[in-house]
Amino acid sequence: MTRVGLAGAAVMAATFGMARYVYGLTLPDVRAELDLPEPVLGLIASGTFVGFLLALGLSKPLAAWKGARAPTTLGGACGTLGCAVVAGAPSPPILAAGVLVAGSAAGWVWAPYSDIVAAVTPEGDRPRLLAWITTGASGGLVLVGPLALAAASWASWRATWGGIAVVSAAAVVLNLRWVPRIPPHRPSHGRGVVLTRGLQAPLVFAVALFAAATAYFTYATDAAARNGLGEVAGPVVFLLVGVVGLAGLRAGSMTTRFGSRAVAVGALAALASSLIVLGLGAGWLAAVLLSAVVFGVGNVVGSAALAVWTAEQVPEQPAAAFTATLLVGSLSSIVTPALIGALAPHIGLAAVLLAVAAMTVITGLVLAVARGPRRGDERARC
Repeated sequence: MTRVGLAGAAVMAATFGMARYVYGLTLPDVRAELDLPEPVLGLIASGTFVGFLLALGLSKPLAAWKGARAPTTLGGACGTLGCAVVAGAPSPPILAAGVLVAGSAAGWVWAPYSDIVAAVTPEGDRPRLLAWITTGASGGLVLVGPLALAAASWASWRATWGGIAVVSAAAVVLNLRWVPRIPPHRPSHGRGVVLTRGLQAPLVFAVALFAAATAYFTYATDAAARNGLGEVAGPVVFLLVGVVGLAGLRAGSMTTRFGSRAVAVGALAALASSLIVLGLGAGWLAAVLLSAVVFGVGNVVGSAALAVWTAEQVPEQPAAAFTATLLVGSLSSIVTPALIGALAPHIGLAAVLLAVAAMTVITGLVLAVARGPRRGDERARC
């Protein structure tokens, strides 16, 4: 179990913590070198999440064909290839293609680990191991901050992407060595994905979680740079988000003690607070760092809570349920950067970040007051 957790955390670190979100960290330098306008930068950022959505939709068929380990391995390979392409991209179209492939890496890997954990771990230990694997994303952010600082001092933003390609390749090796081959699970003919009425709340939560996280990861560095905080602010923000996000290691026990819904609402409150502080105080280093600390906790705890919540609601098909929430949530990830890129030149980046925060607060309030279905009444097929 320990090796599975470490390998899963390594793959999540490379794909989710690094390859998926590093575009936002390097966005100011990409803009400066390639001279790209805001709408184009926003569309390229959306491409990251288009890749995620495409891979997410294909990960289940691949797992049914080759077993749950196959998509996690392919995800690491996509992280390696995509980041290498971005590192050497000579033009915006090649950059966009590399970003899309790199972004797809996270879509391949996240949901299949639910099936892997279910296959190798007793039921009582699953929340802890799922939280452990999910928190690997924070480990990736811890690595990408110093990597970007080093690259800024002796190379360029391209070196950051190249370094992530190397980390992704190492994670693939660990995954192949330490994660056992899980036999394919082929649903019987005529059975589709099983959803439940109990997934309605996790689906709503996923939309807000992904929108808030995408807005922060894509534009936190840019907001700091626009306000004169220089090249160091972005890497330090990512480093802080990663270090504080290690609190996600406790997310499994938090959901057991307080309930997944309560933890999810708390995570949304933290995400909204971080966006408000960033939107209002991007010109002050202390405010930016505070927003990173608050965001780090909210993001990883919310991500872990989503995995645990869906597994609780559909224990017989945890990966299918989780994939459903990720598919819906990823749609908001695609729309968010493109919308911000279109609106920011007209109303300002701060105003858009505050609008995302308001949406997050409203969603948290709805989840807090809504009454979930009774356990015995949850199951409903569609």
